Amino acid sequence: MGQRGREAGGTFELERHGTDFIPLHERWASARDLAAMWAGASTNVEYLVYGAILATFGFSFSQCVALIVIGNLSYLLVGLSSLQGPKTGTTVFTINKAAFGVHGSRPLAAMNWLTQLGFETEGMILIVGAAISLLTMAGFHLSQPAKFAVIVISVGAQVVLPYFGHATMVKVLRIMALPFIVGYLVFAVFASQHSHLAHAQVGAGWQLWLIGLAFTITLSGLGWTENGNDYSRYLPPETSPKKIVGWVFLATALPQTLIMIIGVAVATFLGGAAEWNGANPFTAFTGAHQVLPHWFSASFLLLCIFQLLCINSLDLYSSSVSLQALGLKITRGRAVLLDSGLVLMLTSYAIFSSSFSVLLKDFVILVICWISPWVAIFLTDWLLRRRHYEPAALQSKDRSGIYWGGPGGIHWPAFGAQIIGSALALMAVNNPALLVGPLASWSGTDLSIPLSLVAASASYLGLVALDARMRSRN
Repeated sequence: MGQRGREAGGTFELERHGTDFIPLHERWASARDLAAMWAGASTNVEYLVYGAILATFGFSFSQCVALIVIGNLSYLLVGLSSLQGPKTGTTVFTINKAAFGVHGSRPLAAMNWLTQLGFETEGMILIVGAAISLLTMAGFHLSQPAKFAVIVISVGAQVVLPYFGHATMVKVLRIMALPFIVGYLVFAVFASQHSHLAHAQVGAGWQLWLIGLAFTITLSGLGWTENGNDYSRYLPPETSPKKIVGWVFLATALPQTLIMIIGVAVATFLGGAAEWNGANPFTAFTGAHQVLPHWFSASFLLLCIFQLLCINSLDLYSSSVSLQALGLKITRGRAVLLDSGLVLMLTSYAIFSSSFSVLLKDFVILVICWISPWVAIFLTDWLLRRRHYEPAALQSKDRSGIYWGGPGGIHWPAFGAQIIGSALALMAVNNPALLVGPLASWSGTDLSIPLSLVAASASYLGLVALDARMRSRN
């Protein structure tokens, strides 16, 4: 690993960079460093909860496993969406100017900020839920003010890693990957002893199967694609693309697949559907169905709290640079503090007023409807440019710059393709509690992801060709 530059910062040294270009002498990371960070983030209890919630859809165990394996192939998109950072030395929504234009990229940066805020809140709900369950196991029954105090303390704790920045997060997540893995191996042993796979649901039809696949894809690779380059930008530009894609895929898809499968198995013996779908999924560890040793449940909940604080650091980091990409004159550290204040309010609402699984399934719709068409356009544009960008030009906001985008600083072919892809996603999404689009009503299932991916990419290619033809005539 190369020498860190002053601006990049070492472990627990404040990173000074935001969306600006990372100089070559500060590109200290390797593909393995990147993989270690992702492994630490992916070995996480969120995915156990996702697997348990998936099991409540009505699938057989084998169907759940198939959905999880196929859904996690979407981490290939994260690998592909991490290849631009080493070449450009900057963050995702600075690179995104090439496709959408200087001003056209800002609404997408805003959507990413909202998405990261949602993921941060989701993680914080689980952190607080684990803490409350742990205190309940210790014999404490918390009042509403006491629960609010737990939220405040938890939000304060999550600020530390993203505030210091990239090098600190990579180092801590790399160190913690091994104990996280050991914790889940022990959990897998308990799961193998107590699970009732033969008594799982008999299975569901293809319509529900596709709905489950949309849920799984969104909460695995698709939901991370807009973050990839925020972390790969500290890799030297000559880093092998094959190594980046390969290491990122192995470090994310493999642990998440295994942990989600453990979650499915756990749902057959620990807690019931009402507990996994309730306001706090961790009540499954303290409810009437409790069969795990008390010492293990307590140790596991402590591990979960630390894990979730680590993974939330990635969301906070990306959300802070997304705020900067919006054009706000704010330092990355202050953006982290601003986001944390909003997470405090949103988590308080969720803990006292709603159900975790309902919020999660509603949030999935937001993620699908903008990220799915966006990543298709982003990668299509990258290929059209023959995988080449001008790093200095990406930092420019000059109207004469090559990435200005056209009238109003917007590259309308990309913006139009985004609208088309998002509209089709909304029409094809199937969430009975919130929205069933006309295409979903007709088909009886959820085709939002494949339709929006294909439509956005094809529309972008067509609109770029049309734009070029019109320009040539003028």
